[in-house]
Amino acid sequence: MDVAITKISSKGQIVIPSDMRKNLSIREKLLIIKHKNQWILKRAKDIDKNFKEDIEFAQRTEEAFKQYEQGNFKKVDKKIFLKLLDQW
Repeated sequence: MDVAITKISSKGQIVIPSDMRKNLSIREKLLIIKHKNQWILKRAKDIDKNFKEDIEFAQRTEEAFKQYEQGNFKKVDKKIFLKLLDQW
């Protein structure tokens, strides 16, 4: 196991030490998972398709919830909602 200490810049950027990024390419996508006080960094291409879909769904759900909290949703009657859903 390799361990290193790094800093976060004023722009929120994190430097991965050069000896730890040997197998990473420029602009490669990385997944960051935060759970309580633990942070996990994984290469996106190493994640299976179902996990990617789950993460994308979680991101869309989180964004929708933020929009809801900001009052950007409107209430509609159940019958109208189902009618709109059928049209969708």
